[in-house]
Amino acid sequence: MNPIIENILPEYLCYWYYGGLGKFMRIFWHFMVFEFTRYVIIDFVVIFYFWLMRKERKRKWEAARRQLFTENPFVSIIVPGKNEGKHLFKLVKSLNEQTYQNCELIIVDDGSDDQTPLIGSSLLRNGMLTKFLRNDMRGGKASAANLALRYSTGKYVVHLDADCSFDRDAIERVLIPFYLDPNIGGIGGNVKVRDFEDNLASRLQAIEYLKTISMGRVVTSTLRVYKIISGAFGAFKMDAVRAIGGWDIGPGLDGDITVKLRKSGYRIYFEPTAICLTSVPANFKILKKQRLRWDKSIIRFRVRKHNDLFTPYKEFKWGNFFAVFENVFYNVVLDIAWWLYLIDLLLNYSGALKFIIPMNITLYVVSGYAQMIAIHLMSERKEEELKLWPYVPLMVLYTGVFLRLVRTRAYIDEFFFRKSYDDPWNPVKSSSQAKASGF
Repeated sequence: MNPIIENILPEYLCYWYYGGLGKFMRIFWHFMVFEFTRYVIIDFVVIFYFWLMRKERKRKWEAARRQLFTENPFVSIIVPGKNEGKHLFKLVKSLNEQTYQNCELIIVDDGSDDQTPLIGSSLLRNGMLTKFLRNDMRGGKASAANLALRYSTGKYVVHLDADCSFDRDAIERVLIPFYLDPNIGGIGGNVKVRDFEDNLASRLQAIEYLKTISMGRVVTSTLRVYKIISGAFGAFKMDAVRAIGGWDIGPGLDGDITVKLRKSGYRIYFEPTAICLTSVPANFKILKKQRLRWDKSIIRFRVRKHNDLFTPYKEFKWGNFFAVFENVFYNVVLDIAWWLYLIDLLLNYSGALKFIIPMNITLYVVSGYAQMIAIHLMSERKEEELKLWPYVPLMVLYTGVFLRLVRTRAYIDEFFFRKSYDDPWNPVKSSSQAKASGF
């Protein structure tokens, strides 16, 4: 025994110090092999790559920007939604302040029962919209997006959510990558939480968005396995979207259209400097409903609808395979593995739980701050996002307990009972049609 070590370190750290590396890895293999590697080591490798390539990337970016403004393509901005009237003026104001202006703005009211028809019609009369369309009978978000697509005339289409606002150069920046690579068919914008100071739920979601979107999608895009363009802010080649038939009935329609584009041979790209600010669920009850819907879509679309990506066929591509595999593995497979890991601990190491639990918390908190450092290095809102740092330790409960329980329930509901077809987020007629069509 080393008395100096024992006087400095807490008891649970002394336990692991004397236990040795072999025992440590036996207990924490799940964290070290998968989570620390994927969410810390790879993040910093990608940041280092960005730093090495910064001059070349800047040169290509400036050339692409000049090409965008020289061509000045017409762009269709479409905003489908239901009961979004209270958000429309702020959205339109944000878009009218954009640095790129050669756009048409089409809003589709999907059977709203609030003031959306009056507000939309007023904005149209005052010349603030190009078109205001309405489904008298609700058809679902995919139906509304496809209606907007039918009336769109741009070379590119930008899909937005009504409750979002944007940095002044967001539309410009989400379009520039089309001129970096002609094979890019879809570009995702960087979605961050606008109301993060409202309450605890919004703060934790803001940290989650920074980790999974702002940093996570930089990584997957760099590795070319980026698999979901957020419906809140995404840009697409118009001919590519029309060629694949537009949006299919959701939930998960944003991830679905991304996979459809990948299967059609297009590259999918994430642009971290195209900033969209969105509102998030104000409490954990509403958040739970949202995440149940999102998590069911992984089973419905990745595991069932697009399961051909896991088997060899004439259009099989390893990039598409790894994009979907990474999503299914890190969400579904590792969720199952975590429960098996927990059973293993309870059966074989129940007597050491008083040392395992605090060490586990320490590992996740330290890695959480490591991730925040990586995000800080890439962020354009460094000072503002520092306000979130005191809440990083709570992410252990948020992601490790709350979201895991929600995710597990969603997977069970969808895998065994196909509950997504009963979700009121889509009208009954749309879900029935989707079920019959195998969507």
